Amino acid sequence: MAVTWKSEELTVNGVKTQVLSAGKGDPLMFWHGAGTGGGWDFAAPWTEKFKVYIPYHPGWGGSADDTSMTTTQDFVMHYLELLDLMKLGKINLVGLSMGGWFASTFATQHSERLKKLVLVAPAGLRDKAHPTTDIFRIKPEELAPYLAENLAALGPPPDPHDLDFVVNSYREATSFARLAWERIYDVKLPKYLHRISVPTLFIWGKQDKIVPEAQSAVWTKLVKGSKLKTFSPAGHLVLNEKPEAVKAVRDFLAA
Repeated sequence: MAVTWKSEELTVNGVKTQVLSAGKGDPLMFWHGAGTGGGWDFAAPWTEKFKVYIPYHPGWGGSADDTSMTTTQDFVMHYLELLDLMKLGKINLVGLSMGGWFASTFATQHSERLKKLVLVAPAGLRDKAHPTTDIFRIKPEELAPYLAENLAALGPPPDPHDLDFVVNSYREATSFARLAWERIYDVKLPKYLHRISVPTLFIWGKQDKIVPEAQSAVWTKLVKGSKLKTFSPAGHLVLNEKPEAVKAVRDFLAA
């Protein structure tokens, strides 16, 4: 299913923000992870039932850099202002990895702005028994097997001589480092996850080598009434690898 994404540029509290959109229906907003190279083809089925919005975080894609944004709370406030600017009431929110960290934090504070929440292999928790991988220790050319079990799902490998790709990858890595160089978790987040008061679904690839699926036991215990769906064989980018995972998100939000 091919989708043509409309791109618009909004200024959110002084920060130029690129927002992609497609489809019709109730609003569904997707917050991406630390890399955007894989694109958004996987999200096409959501546009059949929802108006899908994909904003690029400041420092990623076509959004401007904002070096003052160094905490998850900065991104929570950015998106609260974006929702107000777009005059969106309650939305369905889907967050992947780093975007799941933002989304879970947002939901602890602003559940009244959400209809339902989906967290896909979210970062943000410290699980000493099953720690999140420090991707800053992985060489870029060795990263792909950490992201997916089926590398074909990631599309053709990037050309290492593509200067635009190299520059954009470095820029996004720098933006991520401002947030997570010291640690990719919030020691206080577990204390407040009980405040999430909307129906919540967790999606995980069983073979996730970045955020181990075993962390789901901690998340589902802390987010009361939440559900979990796992997919195998699938890694961290389970939405790219498994159309069934994309369908599970759509079915949960549409129910």
